[in-house]
Amino acid sequence: MQRQNIYLEHANITVNDLQEAIKFFQTAFPHFKIRGGGNNEREWVHIGDDNTYIALNQAKQNDLGVSKNYDSVGINHLGFVVANVEEIANNLLSRGYKRDFPKQVERFRIRDYFADKDGNQYEFVQYLSEVVQEKNSYAVD
Repeated sequence: MQRQNIYLEHANITVNDLQEAIKFFQTAFPHFKIRGGGNNEREWVHIGDDNTYIALNQAKQNDLGVSKNYDSVGINHLGFVVANVEEIANNLLSRGYKRDFPKQVERFRIRDYFADKDGNQYEFVQYLSEVVQEKNSYAVD
């Protein structure tokens, strides 16, 4: 079987406040643009770049106060590989977003976690090596 070049094209997320979700992603990724949108029973947008995007849907009812954690079934976080995790963290912190988990500085990567206003967690990871074995190392330094 031939090996395929696989990547995540998009994630589809329902949010309490569509405009707030757009703000979060454009703060983290200033180059993200609205690729499309509409209102087919609910308002929605696709926000991203030429290769990847996040499909955001406006919830019909708010689920404010819903506890999200790793103990319940569901997606725990989405991870994005980035060139400069510090720049993204500074952008988010300056706009009032908080770290959702302590920043992790490891030998071959730096990881930082932030949550949007709905409590959805996102991991931003910067690899410090191009060597596959180092990037994928799970050894504790």
